[in-house]
Amino acid sequence: MESFLVSLSTVAVAEMGDRTQLLALMLAARYRRPWPILAGVLCATLANHLLAGFIGVHAGRYLTPMRLDAIVGVSLIGMALWTLKPDTLDERSEGPRRAGAFVATLVAFFMAEMGDKTQIATVALAAAYSNLASVVAGTTSGMLIANAPVVFLGKAFSKRLPLKLIHYAASVLFLALGALFLVRAAHLAMRGP
Repeated sequence: MESFLVSLSTVAVAEMGDRTQLLALMLAARYRRPWPILAGVLCATLANHLLAGFIGVHAGRYLTPMRLDAIVGVSLIGMALWTLKPDTLDERSEGPRRAGAFVATLVAFFMAEMGDKTQIATVALAAAYSNLASVVAGTTSGMLIANAPVVFLGKAFSKRLPLKLIHYAASVLFLALGALFLVRAAHLAMRGP
């Protein structure tokens, strides 16, 4: 349950103001069809995060618990710093011009998530917890929690969010989780083999 809750909360907070959330806002304004857009977000996120989680779980098997915790801790602190840099959306992330709302969202979200902080967080969380289903369910749920209001409420919702404050909160969350994993790594190092 811990892996699900940490994954959910990490991605839900980190996604605020992220480029994929901006993409959801743009798609909602363009297509005005929230359910196909949300279905596209779900399918794209599941596929992307399953791939990321698979990599994380398998990479985690080849590391000692101390090294794994240290790598996850450092990567989460890196995510804390990355979160402070606001994302922008370039026009190439828009997806196919003539596709319907679902296909455009599916393609655009899958591509936008490649190398994104939530995908990297999914790799790190899957490596740390070695529970692929729980981590992917948590990160995908977090993505939906963050994007559903944007898809349904659009610009009215986005203009009222204190994005700078949300970025700081996400950064603090990543920093705290990173510090936790580094403390666990230090504890394991002190205990020895």
